[in-house]
Amino acid sequence: VQLQASGGGLVQAGGSLRLSCAASARTFKNYSMGWFRRAPGKECEFVAAISWSGGSTYYADSVKGRFTISKDNAKNTVYLQMNSLKPEDTAVYYCAAGSLGSLPYDYNYWGQGTEVTVSS
Repeated sequence: VQLQASGGGLVQAGGSLRLSCAASARTFKNYSMGWFRRAPGKECEFVAAISWSGGSTYYADSVKGRFTISKDNAKNTVYLQMNSLKPEDTAVYYCAAGSLGSLPYDYNYWGQGTEVTVSS
């Protein structure tokens, strides 16, 4: 499975961005998907995950209520809608496919990352 993340950019605090992650495989619908992020000088951090069916979603406490993960199996794409962005959301965001979980090793396939910068 190849993953291509897009949608990052520069936004002011309080603004919104929608990240997309397009998958190459027709078996995409069988995978749970996750978003992680890595801020400069920090460890990789779980952001959100969605089950293969889209029926279950999980969020890090730091983004709960502001971010929404969704999955369109017909388009082989997972989205991360990010609202009320804060400077501390600045990071490179990665999408991943695999088993449902909040740890990097739960996922077998990773995209290349898309950079999000939130200015204060």
